Amino acid sequence: MNRSLLTSPRLYLTNLLTQADVTVNGTRPWDIQVKNNAFFENILTKGSLALGESYIDGWWECEMLDEFIHRILRHRLDRCVRLNPTLLFNILKARLSNRQSRHRAPQVGERHYDAGNDLFELMLDRHMIYSCGFWQGADTLDQAQEIKLDLICRKLQLTQNMRLLDIGCGWGGLVEFAARQYGVEAVGITISREQLKFARERCAGLPVEIRLQDYREVNDQFDAIVSVGMFEHVGYKNYETFMKVVARCLAHNGLFLLHTIGSNRTTHTGDPWFDKYIFPNGMLPSAKQLTTAIEKLFILEDWDNFGTDYDKTLLAWHDNFERNWPTLKKRYSEKFYRVWNYYLLSMAGGFRARYMQVWQIVLSQLGRNGGYTSIRCPRCSDSSK
Repeated sequence: MNRSLLTSPRLYLTNLLTQADVTVNGTRPWDIQVKNNAFFENILTKGSLALGESYIDGWWECEMLDEFIHRILRHRLDRCVRLNPTLLFNILKARLSNRQSRHRAPQVGERHYDAGNDLFELMLDRHMIYSCGFWQGADTLDQAQEIKLDLICRKLQLTQNMRLLDIGCGWGGLVEFAARQYGVEAVGITISREQLKFARERCAGLPVEIRLQDYREVNDQFDAIVSVGMFEHVGYKNYETFMKVVARCLAHNGLFLLHTIGSNRTTHTGDPWFDKYIFPNGMLPSAKQLTTAIEKLFILEDWDNFGTDYDKTLLAWHDNFERNWPTLKKRYSEKFYRVWNYYLLSMAGGFRARYMQVWQIVLSQLGRNGGYTSIRCPRCSDSSK
């Protein structure tokens, strides 16, 4: 064991951070300013949970929190803090129980997505898309999300009167776009009552049905299926079940597009801070877990990774959050501000460090006759059809 760890947690962590060119109480914007000396021992005993909680409690500050996290993860310093009881407990829970069962699935809707439509309206783009935008050819968040929506529709090869299922439709932005721009009929499902109400209002008058429904309950037939930013809530014990539901509901010649954050390593639990404060029961799939789940069910037509675009998306959300905080603070607490500040900026740093990825995977059941043409670029003129 490192001698400095035994004699001084402060010395150990200070030396560790130096490897990432971070100085404790330094003068650069990514240097951490420690205001409570209990911070050092707390990090060594509780890991990432303590890092986030001590920020919420004001034990430390950082002018460029996203860059601080980027440097920690880019230099793999997270692997230098020993396995702690909190992490061991979370791993045990994930192994012994199905944390994303039909009974538990609504928890993330109640605790996160129902936080308030006012928050998300002020933070997100005009389509209310709560997933990574596509920034090639885009100058604004609205453009990045609209280009992404159009890319998804083109990858699915949507045409007039096709029937589309959106698993985890959020506030209805994708089904509304697909109905208006591509003339499809659509069904969107969500487990959030606030999203349900908002999506039904925005899609009124369109051939779009919004349901409060768990994905396991869907039995309809669809020409194309999409799921964007929802698979992170499915859980490794349910990956195969999810894929079997898609296979059951997808027409034999149809396409399924899965858009998800991906992990570089196979795990069986999520980060303990994010599990407690942001996305209860969430976890990121690895490539190995995904290919295992689709085996014998689908043919892999395309696998696209544009994870670096999430850094820019998160910073755009954070800019909106900061700019609108004077309005939001009338309803939300100062603790809420610090939680969401840490959430958005630490995620941005994680994607900048390539600690996480964003995958768009296109699957078919029988394989496309003549092959599938990959799409990587927005339309030459604009993102609308």
